[in-house]
Amino acid sequence: MKRQNRKLVTYILAFLITMSHMSMASARSTFYNEAEEPTAGEMLADTVLVRVPMLLATVVGVVTFVVTLPLSALGGNVGQAGNTLVLEPAEYTFLRPLGDL
Repeated sequence: MKRQNRKLVTYILAFLITMSHMSMASARSTFYNEAEEPTAGEMLADTVLVRVPMLLATVVGVVTFVVTLPLSALGGNVGQAGNTLVLEPAEYTFLRPLGDL
């Protein structure tokens, strides 16, 4: 069990580091108005550090959506729950260009 916890903590930390890097890169590109092609390193980082955790987030979102579907139906917010839990992570994982952080 400890090994699984270590893996989970490692994935979460990698995800958080990547998210903070993305926000800094976004601020930097906005400040300098950069329009450069992503480098191979950025593409590799996107693939390994962002897409894999986002794929896991998409799977967890699907499971959460299915489990909470009866409650969402009673509350009348099935569309909002599906958008937040499934569509947004899936779009970020599969539809944006590789290396576009």
